[in-house]
Amino acid sequence: MADDLTDQLRPATPEEWPDFLQAMAGAFGETPTGPYLDTPSPVAELDRSLGLWDDGRVVATAGIYSRELSVPGAVVPCAGVTWVTVAPTHRRRGVLTAMMRRQLTEIHEQEREPVAALWASEHPIYGRFGYAPATVRAPLSGPIARLRLRPDVDLGTGRVTIVDEADFRPHAMAVHEAVRRFVPGNLARDDRWWDRELADQPEHRHGATARRYLLHTETDGTVTGYAAYRVKESWTETGHPDGTLTVEEVRALSTPAYASLWQVLLSIDLVSTVRLQRASPDDPIRHLVTDARALTGPVRDGLWVRLVDVGRALSARRYPARIDLVLDVRDPFCEWNHGRWHVWGHPSGAFCDRTDRDPDIALGIEELSAAYLGGTSLATLQAAGRVTEISPGAVTNASTAFGWPVSPWCPDDF
Repeated sequence: MADDLTDQLRPATPEEWPDFLQAMAGAFGETPTGPYLDTPSPVAELDRSLGLWDDGRVVATAGIYSRELSVPGAVVPCAGVTWVTVAPTHRRRGVLTAMMRRQLTEIHEQEREPVAALWASEHPIYGRFGYAPATVRAPLSGPIARLRLRPDVDLGTGRVTIVDEADFRPHAMAVHEAVRRFVPGNLARDDRWWDRELADQPEHRHGATARRYLLHTETDGTVTGYAAYRVKESWTETGHPDGTLTVEEVRALSTPAYASLWQVLLSIDLVSTVRLQRASPDDPIRHLVTDARALTGPVRDGLWVRLVDVGRALSARRYPARIDLVLDVRDPFCEWNHGRWHVWGHPSGAFCDRTDRDPDIALGIEELSAAYLGGTSLATLQAAGRVTEISPGAVTNASTAFGWPVSPWCPDDF
């Protein structure tokens, strides 16, 4: 890069946060608002940030959140990559590559997270650094008049109540902690992240109400589900209600609890449209209603994943079918991953280590990262010419073993 400015990459200090934030927001075309304009938010980790200063101005930013990611059968530490921007004056000078390389190298050398993840603002950017979309997001919407629960749906004996945030939060935290471990792609939320999740600034409501909350409680008093939603009022020219119900999150420990929450949501007055913003690709609501065709929406890439340390990452997850294969992994960006890895695993455990055995499959780190959470089939990538089968039947075996009964899904932006 011209002028070797990448040698000056360093973490931002608390005093530099306002300028760092303005540079970051400006690159995304945003004007920052809220309580953390002058001091970093509680989830910020400035010691894991990177900034580039040129003539006293911030011209590039990046950061990492220390998160915990659910993977098939386990949870792993995950580096949540965020804040990635480069000013237009410093494009195509190697700045982004330098930031990505330094992040991944430091994560590896410090033996921190075996996996990194991010949300990609544009699809073509991050593949060259080994990231790949490993989950999809499938927002749903439909006319509420056509959305009724099937008559055979079991609603159980519990009840749904409207509560305020103070009552909602501790119960929602407990339910979320229980369910997120079984869904690859879900992230843990500590108190800081729940503060962020429940923040409800008026300027972010876009004309809708403040957030409203539901809890589902069993007859013994145990809370087994929660929902968060808001309503935006609207009326047609002829005076008919035309409001929109935006459902932000519904999580539950049982089917009756989940269905009961939806029964209440679909009974809210004065709305004509329901929107589920952060639906999973196999959300049960699709199978609970009488007219599944009424729920539509685009499927798009969600969380992007990158294996930082192949051995640790593949050893951490579980495999629903037995696997005993050698993968020849190409990783030119993180050379410590490059080479042959023996993967052995089953539903109860796994290990992955270096080997000199002949390979069964050859693939790049992008393809391995895409398949890691169980949502992208290695057989599909083989059909696209991105995975090479060396031993007959190896791709079928690996595709089965890398799969998972629950589709990976990440509802948490960062």
